[in-house]
Amino acid sequence: MELRQIRYFIALADELSFTRAARRLHVSQPPLSFQIAALEAELGARLFHRTSRSVVLSEAGKAFLPHAQAVLARLEEARSHVTRVASGLQGRVQVGLAGSHFLGPFPQFIQQFRLQRPAVELVLHEMKPSDHLQALRDGRLDLCVSRNPLNDSQLSAALLWRDPVVVALPPGHRLAQRRQLRLADLRDEDFVFLRLDSSPFAARLFEACLWAGFAPKIAQQVVEVPAALNLVAAGLGVALVPASMAQLRADAVGICRLGPAARAGDKASQARQAKAPDINGDVYALWRTGDAAPAVAEFTKLLVDWAGGLPAWVGR
Repeated sequence: MELRQIRYFIALADELSFTRAARRLHVSQPPLSFQIAALEAELGARLFHRTSRSVVLSEAGKAFLPHAQAVLARLEEARSHVTRVASGLQGRVQVGLAGSHFLGPFPQFIQQFRLQRPAVELVLHEMKPSDHLQALRDGRLDLCVSRNPLNDSQLSAALLWRDPVVVALPPGHRLAQRRQLRLADLRDEDFVFLRLDSSPFAARLFEACLWAGFAPKIAQQVVEVPAALNLVAAGLGVALVPASMAQLRADAVGICRLGPAARAGDKASQARQAKAPDINGDVYALWRTGDAAPAVAEFTKLLVDWAGGLPAWVGR
């Protein structure tokens, strides 16, 4: 049984006229008559009663009609489904992110994306930043939101938003009135530090302190930035955190910008500083290079476009 025969049957059942049915199907009457006869032969039943003046559905034809209509309806449903998947309007996207990103601008995009692409299943996986890259390579994630700049031929990255690192200070701290600090100014401070094994971002912060000439005195270690800010607010030490996160506790901690480590006019120090690790908290989207999943590509494009319209965090 061919789909063409089913289409011809439904058209003739609707029109009850070979002439009108042929016109509707854009075929001549002989091919229409031939296909109807072939369908009846395959089913072993007459589907129409024909006279010189009329065409009427037989009882067998009436019984077959809803089945034929259901077949075409399912075919149209399949075609529509394939079209939506191919265009990224339907599918599944698995996103990895650290808990701190639930407090930044990213949830605003999720809300907008859900309104724009309601048929796309979005699964958010909260996990340690140190696990993101392996999860991408393993296929457990399609994309991750990360503060880790990428240098990997298997993965691609796009900057979402800038997020400079600032110093969070306990209330009333002697340095809280300063608008800008250098890392070296924190040499003698107790630190609330992100766990080095949980985040490459934390490792970069630690290395930057070493470049500034001291190993930070870590009084407390935490996994997430909000926890670090809460401990700073409680007076347990200072912390190096992204500006966007510090802003969330601006009522409870002092916030100072980080200035260049090298003093003006000190050429030797400036040359050394040029080789120092970058300690910004900029946020990136990371995904597998060449991933052809349309829903993932659509999600990534919309995210990057949306992030491009965000205001800078600098100065906040």
